[in-house]
Amino acid sequence: MGESAWPTERFEEHRSHLRAVAYRMLGSVSEADDALQEAWLRASRADTSDVDNLAGWLTTVVARVCLNMLRTRERQREEPLDALLTDPAVSPEDGGDPEEEAVLADSVGVALLVVLDTLSPAERLAFVLHDMFAVPFDEIGPMLERSPAAVRQLASRARRRVKGASPLPEADLTRRRHVVEAFLAATRGGNFDALVALLHPDVVLHADKSVIPTPEPVVVTGAVTVAKGAMAATGRAHFTGLALLDGTVGLAMAPRGHLRLVLCFTIAEDGLITEIEVIADRDRLNALEFATLDG
Repeated sequence: MGESAWPTERFEEHRSHLRAVAYRMLGSVSEADDALQEAWLRASRADTSDVDNLAGWLTTVVARVCLNMLRTRERQREEPLDALLTDPAVSPEDGGDPEEEAVLADSVGVALLVVLDTLSPAERLAFVLHDMFAVPFDEIGPMLERSPAAVRQLASRARRRVKGASPLPEADLTRRRHVVEAFLAATRGGNFDALVALLHPDVVLHADKSVIPTPEPVVVTGAVTVAKGAMAATGRAHFTGLALLDGTVGLAMAPRGHLRLVLCFTIAEDGLITEIEVIADRDRLNALEFATLDG
């Protein structure tokens, strides 16, 4: 195989794996593809004649590119929180395929992407490479200019964030999970009747002022009215997933892994939802202990 053939053909052999690494590092399809393009450019200019493990070498190249992108992102934190319920969570103009974004987010887990987004670039790289792709700490160390022991500590801290504190007793957690999963499924599927059946007739929904720009928080009552509001958010439900919120089961909407809002549920013993609180205020979101259900 000629030298000019390797960048395209051999890189493509590993693209699926490399894209998986980049997506978990960055949480965005378009940014992951940008990272792969930059990695390909770097690889095509490198001398790989002494490389025994090309997949591992390319993983390192992609990881370094993603680390630089994360560090740049950290310096440029922005994203005002507005128009959450009036605009799609992700649009084609944002530079990605919304359907693909939703499918990938679902496969990785919205809650995990949110937790990863709260980690420092070094913690995220250590956790993703070691815990998700089994890269040894002594191979991660040089990327971060840290010892294997220091990288181990970074991954350990990240792992604790992913798992969170001890949640509710298992039986109660399972019961709540089934209800919230059914709520999300009905909302995603546009199944109005199924949604109404999950709600207490006198259910109350509270939404803070950051959810909808109004002078006062919004309060909506009644199963039919609340269900109609949920049906209007069917598109955004595809960027929503289950999460542990202060140790109990809720929903998080997080396009590209950036947390926009959460839904907290009060569930009666009969399994009906009696109250829903929608939180988008940044200070309130930051105060929540957020973790994955299957961490």
